Amino acid sequence: MAPPIPKVLSIAGSDPSGGAGVQADIKTISALRCYAMAAVTSLTAQNTRGVGLVHALAPAVVTAQIDAIFADIAVDAVKIGMVAEPDIAAAVADALTRGGASVIVLDPVLVSTHGDALGGPGLVAAARSQLLPLARLVTPNLGEAAALLGGEAARDPRQMAEQARALVGLGAQAALVKGGHLEGEPVDILFDGAHIHEFHGRRVATRNTHGTGCALSAAIAARLAYGDALAEAVAAAKAWLEDALAAADDLALGGGAGPPHHFFAVWR
Repeated sequence: MAPPIPKVLSIAGSDPSGGAGVQADIKTISALRCYAMAAVTSLTAQNTRGVGLVHALAPAVVTAQIDAIFADIAVDAVKIGMVAEPDIAAAVADALTRGGASVIVLDPVLVSTHGDALGGPGLVAAARSQLLPLARLVTPNLGEAAALLGGEAARDPRQMAEQARALVGLGAQAALVKGGHLEGEPVDILFDGAHIHEFHGRRVATRNTHGTGCALSAAIAARLAYGDALAEAVAAAKAWLEDALAAADDLALGGGAGPPHHFFAVWR
């Protein structure tokens, strides 16, 4: 008998253009050969050029989706993306605690790739108090890490390491601070609760970076669902994302920032 297929739940907003949110997560999880599920927290109107509208769903609707999944399907890993409102963050935390979820990757989505705000007032505090303590891993970029910690954005890997340690001090089991916005070749810093790991990558020459944070966190969740150790899961997810970015221009989508090519390995 074949081994069971890992099952990964994405809890995030909907992007009708398919570049970010649950659509990007489903593509990523599927590309990494896991079974993808999704609980939608909010509806957006967006495309490659920007976000025009964000409509948060009622917390009870979000809770009902999550409860329905855990009542029927064994969830191996969870990825949390855009939650939009503090009440939704609390509802998600309650539902995941009730469901017994233990492998949770939190991508604290606060602003889109285009610079559009994706959360209401009080969301940072809610994410810090409600979601961070549940996270096996939190994956903020420089701005998100600064917001969660109430300080300035890190300017170099040393400061990134300090902030990763501080995020673990707030309750997360581990933190990956992403340095893609720094000058030069990108470096991400992981503090796994005991050790610092540096991940150096290559900067891919493409404008199509919409939803890269969604894709990376979903890819890490997929690898954790397979049982990878944390550092190995991050390394594998980053390598996959670099290849997806390298193929992004092949999609030729829209007039703005398109997404990575999630299915580069399948469609070729």
